[in-house]
Amino acid sequence: MADGPDLDSLAARACRGDAEAFAALHDALAPRLYRYVRMRVRDPDDTADLVQQVFLKMVEALPRYQPRGVPFAAWAFRLTRNAVIDRARTVHPSHQLEYASGASSTDPGPEEQALLASEVERIRRAIEDLTPEQQEVVRLRFFGGLEPREVGAVLGRRAGAVRALQFRALEALRRTLAAEERP
Repeated sequence: MADGPDLDSLAARACRGDAEAFAALHDALAPRLYRYVRMRVRDPDDTADLVQQVFLKMVEALPRYQPRGVPFAAWAFRLTRNAVIDRARTVHPSHQLEYASGASSTDPGPEEQALLASEVERIRRAIEDLTPEQQEVVRLRFFGGLEPREVGAVLGRRAGAVRALQFRALEALRRTLAAEERP
């Protein structure tokens, strides 16, 4: 899900006060930030509020933003991650993996919803068994859609270290989920 120069060029334009560029940044990043925050915040309304707060912080910080070799998406996710951490300090944390990808085009029936909820809960528990660093890599990579280099910029790690954490996390998830399937 590489952003390429598109997000970075939009950010440069937004820094110069281009409202259309900022709107395009919002449209490109909001769904990804929402999915990432939704992994950590139980209530969809709270999630939406937090994402909007992040965009307000972004507007305030854009005049001071300097790329310094870090992709704009990584900078945006660092702001988001910090906002989630700040919220967790003031609100009782709720670790919830809901249907983070949003509503589907065809709504499942009650039986399918129950099966989906059961599977989501199973995956959520498996993710909670990972180390905190592995959890964050999984959230940023798969729910935030960041590339290893971008995750590394958010976490202050090298891309190779992120790939290693991701590999270990996926192996641990595979083992945990496979063990649950055994009779």
